[in-house]
Amino acid sequence: MTRHRLTVILLFMMLCTLTGCASAPSFTLNPQELYALPKLPAKYTELNGLLTEILSSGAEYAAPTSGTNIQSVQLIDLNGDGREEAVAFFRNPTDEKPLKICIFSAEGDSYRLATRIEGSGTAIYSINYVDMNKDGRMEIAVGWKAAAELQVLEIYTSDEEETHPLVRTDYVKYLTFDLNEDEQQELIVLRAGENGDGVADYYSWQDDDTLMTRSYIRISSTMAELSQQGRVRSGTLRNGEPAIFVSGITDQGMAVTDILTLRGGEISNVVIDQTTGVSAEISPFCSLYPSDFNSDGITETPRSIPLPTGPSGETAYRLIDWRQFDRSGESVSVLCTYHNLDDGWYLRVPSAWLDRFYAVRTTSPGEASVTFCLRGSAQPFLRVSALTGSGRDMRAVRGNRFIIGRRTETIYTAEIPDKSVGGDFSITEEELRSAFSLIIREDWLTSDN
Repeated sequence: MTRHRLTVILLFMMLCTLTGCASAPSFTLNPQELYALPKLPAKYTELNGLLTEILSSGAEYAAPTSGTNIQSVQLIDLNGDGREEAVAFFRNPTDEKPLKICIFSAEGDSYRLATRIEGSGTAIYSINYVDMNKDGRMEIAVGWKAAAELQVLEIYTSDEEETHPLVRTDYVKYLTFDLNEDEQQELIVLRAGENGDGVADYYSWQDDDTLMTRSYIRISSTMAELSQQGRVRSGTLRNGEPAIFVSGITDQGMAVTDILTLRGGEISNVVIDQTTGVSAEISPFCSLYPSDFNSDGITETPRSIPLPTGPSGETAYRLIDWRQFDRSGESVSVLCTYHNLDDGWYLRVPSAWLDRFYAVRTTSPGEASVTFCLRGSAQPFLRVSALTGSGRDMRAVRGNRFIIGRRTETIYTAEIPDKSVGGDFSITEEELRSAFSLIIREDWLTSDN
């Protein structure tokens, strides 16, 4: 803003000089004005006054600690009238219910306190705004941190002046999603059952605009296995049917995935093993979760499989078999990748390579390389390197290397050591660039409700 003002003044002075303005207006330039902060609109000044009044009463800001909405004051159009309400989060330790969510309505050039939501506990864990029943108004989903090992979910609907509770339940994770394809968002809550088993509750909308539990099902993971690295995601089966993918991580480092969908209006698990009573989808955890990995509109589930070892027993990471499921639990493999999590890249592996190569990772100062070799002959046919540190630009074009990717501090190169390998293992620079991708870690970008 200040740079823009300075530019305008200088351009005006230059224009007067170039056009020979004899009658240019005289003015006194005050250097302090060039650095003045822009004035806030009047309504935000009034809002700040209301917030200050709450703070002066002994409260303090208490922003949500998880999820995507973690600001102390958030602007959101809750009632669909095109004007943003202000939602502010406080804690007043002297009150019986110390946690406060204050909602301020916009009225002309001012704000006023319309309503508030109060809760007990140690923190406001998360906040989420979703028009679940498509009535033009946002439902407000609040996660309260009630105790060290207990979270409580409350969902509210609101009118012009007050909020009304729809659901209150213990939870570890939850998701809103149109699971029955009625164009409304249902609620799926993951919580601990009476015996400590994991349970998924399915809530749907009733004719009187209330949310009620429709059915529930036992899931394979405990809440401890879900609460840390576990994830719950919405997705799609091969036939286009919506589904919920629940991934828990055991203490032994195994990923256990349940795939939940509706059958006859009740929630069911399509990958349940009828003998064991838990999911059949278990494989070593590789920091990957179900997602639409190949962007075809269908959710793929990753299964980690070991690579063959080299002649000296070397192995580096695992292959990832990405599979799609149908409503009967049958799966098909759609692609295979080699993931290098340490260096932040992956490679789509041609089917002709499977079971016929191994990989070895080596490191030196400023360089980490993975060499792909033929089994039996130990002949290298591809090397991918991550170059860091000073001089990486020069090292990236040394010898037969060519650049296939970049990050701010890293250059990724490839080289084909012996083009005489040929056959199924021949690959062009263009094909390699198409098969190579950088890893974007989802857990760096998002967090749970």
